[in-house]
Amino acid sequence: MSALVQSRPPAMRRIPRGIGTLLRTEIRIFLRDPGSVFFTLAFPVLVLLGVGFAIPGMNEIITEPGPLQGYPTVVVMLPAVLATAVATPALTAMPVVIVTYREQGVLTRLSTTPMPPAGVLGVHLAIGVSLFLVALAVALGVGASAFGFPVPGHPVATVVAIVLGSVAVFGLGLVVAARVAKGSTAQGIGMLVYFPMLFFAGLWTPGPIMPDAVAAVATWTPLGAMSQAVDEAWFTGEVPWLQFAVLAGYAVVTYAVAVRLFRWR
Repeated sequence: MSALVQSRPPAMRRIPRGIGTLLRTEIRIFLRDPGSVFFTLAFPVLVLLGVGFAIPGMNEIITEPGPLQGYPTVVVMLPAVLATAVATPALTAMPVVIVTYREQGVLTRLSTTPMPPAGVLGVHLAIGVSLFLVALAVALGVGASAFGFPVPGHPVATVVAIVLGSVAVFGLGLVVAARVAKGSTAQGIGMLVYFPMLFFAGLWTPGPIMPDAVAAVATWTPLGAMSQAVDEAWFTGEVPWLQFAVLAGYAVVTYAVAVRLFRWR
């Protein structure tokens, strides 16, 4: 009995001490900035409405036989728009926040506490993904009212594609944030990753017209795999196992690499 009691504390310490306090503090800091709150929650809606109303032809009804017949053309862009909506905060906003903490000495002060790098990165990952999912729910509600989206063919697989894709893309942002010393550098590196990722997600060349060779490469990129997984799960009702495996791999590897590379100063 005594041996069992002694074995419990190490297992419980897998969750870093103080993680709840750090999580609540970061949420309060975020909520104190109305600009960040508005941009985070409104950005996916603005992207969706911008693509739907500003790009010519997006309101035209699809007449070709298939699962999207009768819906506006903007529906074809939905997977790419979702990928764009997650890439923006994950690659351009979240890394700058963490690196700015490093510049201001906040991370140095945190290094004197029992909080490990995995706890710091995990808190920012949880907040980033959660906020994106809330913003996405708002965007899909507004978009469904404006354009009339079809019901996902496989709702569970669609949700898994979105959540897994979000974690994978935010993982890339964590790798950038783990090592860079200045916020401006983090922003620059994030943008270098951001635009190629949007290309593979199909923002400029939607999935149905993307060349096979490019689509094959896109499958092995985080945003490309996410866009393809959402497209397949939502519009065909199939479970995109290959894309799920790619996204899970990115989620695990990027987080592990970020923890390994993380520096406090």
